[in-house]
This record gives sequence, C-alpha cells and structure tokens, in this order.
Amino acid sequence: MNLQTVQAAPPLIHFNHATLGYTRDPALIDLSLEIREGEFIGIIGPNGSGKTTFLRAILGLILPRSGSVQIFDCDCAKLQCHHRSRIGYVPQKDSVDPHFPITVYETVLMGRYSSLGLFKRPGARDREIVMNALENVSMMPFKDRPLGNLSGGEQRRVFIARALAQNPQILLLDEPTTGIDSPTSHSIIELIRKLHRELKLTIIFVTHEINTISPYIDRLVLLNKRLVACGKPGEILVKEILAQVYGKEVMILERERGAYVIMEDHHG
Repeated sequence: MNLQTVQAAPPLIHFNHATLGYTRDPALIDLSLEIREGEFIGIIGPNGSGKTTFLRAILGLILPRSGSVQIFDCDCAKLQCHHRSRIGYVPQKDSVDPHFPITVYETVLMGRYSSLGLFKRPGARDREIVMNALENVSMMPFKDRPLGNLSGGEQRRVFIARALAQNPQILLLDEPTTGIDSPTSHSIIELIRKLHRELKLTIIFVTHEINTISPYIDRLVLLNKRLVACGKPGEILVKEILAQVYGKEVMILERERGAYVIMEDHHG
C-alpha cells in the first residue's frame, strides 16, 4: 500500500489522551495517536517504556484509566469477540515444552478458535485457512512435525501462522526477533514485510531492531511512558530525539538506506 493510500485510509486505532497501567504508577500517560488502515508501524523504546502495554490496550486486555482507546470504531471496553478475532497477536516469546505432543498444524489451528466460538469444531474452511497460513510463512513442509522439535526461528514462523489463521485485519508483533540469531531475524522481518505487502495487513511491530526495520516501516513511534515522537523513520532517528530517551551515548551514522543507530542495548 503506497503512502498516499495509507494517508487517505480511515484510522483503525485511536488513542485519545489515554493513560494506561495496572498499578498506581501508569505504564503510559496521556497517549494520543492514530494508526491508519494498511500502515506498517514500528514501536521502539527502552525497557519499561510501555510498549507491551500499548499492544495490550489494542487487544482490549487493559482499559484506560482516563481518555479512551478505540479500535474499529469500538471503545476497547466494549470490544466484542468478533472484533478481537480481527486482531492477530504474536507474543514476545512463547514457552515451548519440547515434550508436549502438539504438531505444527495443531498449533496453527488454535488460531481459528477465536473465530469459531465455544463448542464449535473446525470444519473444511478452517482447515483451508490453516493450510494457507502455513503456506504464507513457508512452513507447509513442517505441518506434521512436533512443535518442540523446531528451531527458534521456525517456531516463530509457526506462531505468526497461528495469528494469520484468525484472518486478521491488524497484526501485532511483540519483539518477534528476540532470542534468535541475526540471519534468522532478518528472514523473519522479510517475512513480515511480505505479509504486509501481500495481505494488506495493518502491522504494529514492537522491536529493538531499529536499524533492521527502519527501511520498511511507514512510521516509527518512540515511547518512554509517554509519546516522545512519531513520524517517518528519518524524522525520528536523529540524535536530538533519541538522546531524550537513550542518553547522549547515541550515535547516528548515515547510510544509503537511511540512518544507522548505534547505542547501548536497552531491550530485555
């Protein structure tokens, strides 16, 4: 989806002066932000900056203390199951018991249950959707293998397929490249880029891989308990802005594909 089309698209997600958090100390304060249909958004910030809370608010798992969060024109407090099924979510790291007897196909099929509802069994259409999801992440040859026998990168592809099995309109990814090697990380990001392009998904990608994703995203959102900055990567990846969050040790190098950021690793 080109930039002009994205800018003309209606907002799917609207934070309006939202303050969010589970404890007395809010995780996000007075956040106002719109995300439009078809955008590829990168979310960055140090530990404790509110990135995961941001995703949970979109999922309707945490309600604002003040302000509002609207998804698909619905207040998140009233977000019904049929709306939530339109949001695919890949958590930061799923713990996989290598001895648990579940196959790749069965894992991805779990993504259909939010659409099926209680007591309904998957049918032929559901099985077709699962196979398409596996095809989209290049994991069809692995469909009958035990999930626990796969590598970390292969498991990550399976969890992306599980989210795709919901036929989502929005795909949320919470640091999907954490804990995997650099070549695998690049392949996962290329996969997500392909899904954005081919399936026309609205993607929100929480990451510490600033340099890897910046050439591909439409906008970059920098959080540190508040919205510090939001804009095109070239507008955000400047020392004056990043130093507010990461400190003066940030270095910016120029390259053909845009700025290259060097700083202390703040993820975890």
